[in-house]
Amino acid sequence: MTAEPGLQFQEHQPSDPTSLVIRRRIRPGQEAAYEALLTEANALLAGIPGHRGTGVIRPAPGEHEYTLVARFDSLTSAAAWELSPERAAWLARVTPLVDEQLSFEKQPGLDFWFTPPAAPSLRQPPRWKMALLTLAALYPVSLGTGWLFGTALAPWLGHWPTPLHVLPQMVVVVLSMTYLVMPAVTRWAAGWLRGK
Repeated sequence: MTAEPGLQFQEHQPSDPTSLVIRRRIRPGQEAAYEALLTEANALLAGIPGHRGTGVIRPAPGEHEYTLVARFDSLTSAAAWELSPERAAWLARVTPLVDEQLSFEKQPGLDFWFTPPAAPSLRQPPRWKMALLTLAALYPVSLGTGWLFGTALAPWLGHWPTPLHVLPQMVVVVLSMTYLVMPAVTRWAAGWLRGK
């Protein structure tokens, strides 16, 4: 198996929230050793400034593919983990347990506002809390962009066909939610999201 590839960080801004998604196929019989190293990885990641949570998607019975998701508040924080000597030492211990590295991705965006549902190592917030928090964040953003594009910019955009009129508004909503609002809101509400 080759060493885990490095990320190409030039594609995004250093302040972009980022999730690292690593899929590995573990050698049969090495699952317990890998689980122990995952516990160590969680402890190491918890010490990285800007780390926002870790999830592990475990294999179905009879399969050996694990997915590790590590969320960071910025690309800079993700790079600090990727380039850290602690991670390099951890990877050296993981390598003998891995049958195949399936993928290593950097994922900015909406998919990782919350921990993935199948991540048992970090309990996902209840769906009603995620829905309520998303609604609470999305409502003022939608009102603001609705006013901006429906009133303030109406003299310039009002004559556009509806699909073209709505598109710039949706771009502003999605970018605002992904890069500004949801990272801030999920940090602010982290205790409530984790509570019962």
